[in-house]
Amino acid sequence: MAGESESKLQLVQRHIRAFPDFPKEGIVFRDICPILKDPAALTAVIDLFEEHVRKNHQQLDLIVGLDARGFLFGPLLAQRLGLGFVLVRKKGKLPGTTVSVAYDLEYGKAEVEIQEDAVAPGQKVLLIDDLLATGGTLYAACELMKKLQAQIVGCLVVMELKELQGADKLKPHSVFSLLRY
Repeated sequence: MAGESESKLQLVQRHIRAFPDFPKEGIVFRDICPILKDPAALTAVIDLFEEHVRKNHQQLDLIVGLDARGFLFGPLLAQRLGLGFVLVRKKGKLPGTTVSVAYDLEYGKAEVEIQEDAVAPGQKVLLIDDLLATGGTLYAACELMKKLQAQIVGCLVVMELKELQGADKLKPHSVFSLLRY
């Protein structure tokens, strides 16, 4: 099983493209589009996430995906696990009554929201996104879950930029990253 997981991880890694100096000089943008284009690579991502969740989080009620790339991986994982999927969106994108949290960006502020009835108090949730950089968006999503009195069991990301120390911002919540750069 470990060999198979390593092979899947290598497949995923081969499907991440690096674009130096994008969106600005000094930044290496890691592109997940090749993963989405290749059914085997996308399946490998979901297989690896599923393996981790089944091994580490037996009690779980919902997968919570972050706008927008968490919407690509979250529903696939939720379906595999027989769970529901809910959205955390940028402010102003959801109908009905919502709960929101503001957070700081490098240059300014942003806000994320969730429908008020999306998560019931006490439900065990796992948050998912494509990337963990500074941790701002994932932290805000965790704060939303706290407002709704959900139990956060952890966070999943395809890749983590270690030098930005986003995982530290999310403590005490665990972060599982397929790839670390």
